[in-house]
Amino acid sequence: MMGGLLLPLLLAGAPVEAPLPPAAMEALAKAPPGTRIGLVVVDPEGREIVALRPDERFVPASNTKLFTTAAAFATLDVATPDAPGGATVRLEGQGTPTVILAGHGDARLSSAPDCRVDCLAELATAVARRTRAVGDVVGDDTAFPDERWPQGMSWNNMSGAYGTGISALTLDDNVVTLTVTPTAPGAPPRVVGDGYYRIDNAATTGAVGGARTLSVERMPGSDLVRVTGSLALGTAPVVLRLGVDDPAHRAAWRFAQLLRAAGVTVSGRITVRHRPLTDADDPVRRGGGPVAAVAPVPVLAGLTPPPLAEDLRETNKMSQNLHAELLLRRLGPGGSVADGHAAVDTVLARAGVPRATYDFADGAGMSNYNRVTPRATVALLRWAETQPWGAAWLATFPVAATDGTLARRFVGTALAGRLMAKTGTLNAANALAGTMIAASGRMLTFAAYANDMADDASATAAIDAALLAIAAAN
Repeated sequence: MMGGLLLPLLLAGAPVEAPLPPAAMEALAKAPPGTRIGLVVVDPEGREIVALRPDERFVPASNTKLFTTAAAFATLDVATPDAPGGATVRLEGQGTPTVILAGHGDARLSSAPDCRVDCLAELATAVARRTRAVGDVVGDDTAFPDERWPQGMSWNNMSGAYGTGISALTLDDNVVTLTVTPTAPGAPPRVVGDGYYRIDNAATTGAVGGARTLSVERMPGSDLVRVTGSLALGTAPVVLRLGVDDPAHRAAWRFAQLLRAAGVTVSGRITVRHRPLTDADDPVRRGGGPVAAVAPVPVLAGLTPPPLAEDLRETNKMSQNLHAELLLRRLGPGGSVADGHAAVDTVLARAGVPRATYDFADGAGMSNYNRVTPRATVALLRWAETQPWGAAWLATFPVAATDGTLARRFVGTALAGRLMAKTGTLNAANALAGTMIAASGRMLTFAAYANDMADDASATAAIDAALLAIAAAN
C-alpha cells in the first residue's frame, strides 16, 4: 500500500473534486519527481468519478489532434473522394512552356515507385502526352499562405520527419530518406539518397556485434546532411528520415525527375511560388469579412485523392503531425492557421467548451504554446459521442494493445482492446484521452495529462497504471 505521506505530497496544492481509488493514487505517486498530473474520468451519465486538477491548463502534445480532427469531421466532407485537395498540373507560355505543379492541401500525394493511388507520375504522364520539352518546373503552394512551421515548435525538430515543413503542395509526407549500409570495419558505411541533399558521411562501420551510434544532423535552411557515429558490420541497412524546409521546391524537384523519366526534356530551373502571409489571412484583422475569391485557373490534369476519412484514420492512429497541420489549414476558407483555429473555436463553442480552457498554436501538438484542461477535453469527447460523425471519429483513435501508437501499451492487461484513446508525447509532456470499458462494462470517458517532468522523463507508465486501477474499481 502507498505510504501515508505520498497522498498529501501528490495532492499538495492540487484541486481535487472527485477522489481517485487508492490504487490509482499509488500509481500516480510513482510518476517522476516534479510531475504535475491532471485527470478527469466521467461515467456514462456524465458524473465525474475522478477529477484531479480538472481545470488546470496542460501542454496536451498530440492530444491537440483530437480538436483538429473533430473539427474536420464536423465541418468537412470526409466521406467522398477529395477532389478539392488534389494536386494539379498546368502549362504556361508558348514554345517551351513552364510547368506549374500546384498543391491544394492533399497530404497523400506520392512519388513512390509502387504508387497505386494519388500518384505524381500520373501528372508527369499527362505533361508527356502534351509536350516533349518544358522549361522551368514550378512548385506552387499558394493555396495556403506560407506558414511552414507552427509558432512554439522547437527549432531542433525542424530537420526531422516529425517537424517537416507544411505546405499546400505536399509529396511523400515531405520526407527525404537516406539508406545507410555497413561496409567494412573502420570504413565509412554506404549512404544513399536520391540526390536532393548533399551528404557529409563522417560515420564508420564498426566490428560485428558493436553498438549502433549512428546519428544524422541537418541545420534548418541547409541542404547538407552530416551522418556520424557507427553502424556495426552485419547490421541491416538503416533508413533515416529527414524533414524538408521547402516542400514545394522538393515536390517540383521530384516532378522534374519524373518528367525526364517520362521522356520530357527539362531545360529550365526548379523554382517555387509561395503566398506571403498577410493581414487578410487573419479573420480578426480582416474584420470577420470573407476571404477574397481566387479565380479558377484551367489545368492540364488533376488528381482526386481518396476520401479524407482514410487520412483522418492515419492522422490519429499514427499521430501524423503533417497531416494534422494540413487538416487545420483546410478548415478555414483561405488556408491559414488563423482561419483554421477560428473554425476549431466555432466547433468547440458548439460543444460547450469554454474558450478560456484552451489555447492552440498548431493543429498537431508540436507547439509548446498549446494548453488545454482535462475537463475541456472530456467535454469535447462527450459532445462528439452525440454527433452523427462521433462513432467514425472514435474509430480513428488507437486501440490499446492493438494498433497505432497504443499497439505496445496495455498489452496483457484488462484494458487490452478495451481502451480507445489519442496519445501525446512532447518535451516534459505526456497525454492520453479517449474512452475505456471499465470492469462493470460501462464506458468511461477520460483525459489524463502529465507535465513538467524533470529531465524529460516519461509519466506514461504512471498514467497507464492509474487508468487500469480506475477501470478495475468501476
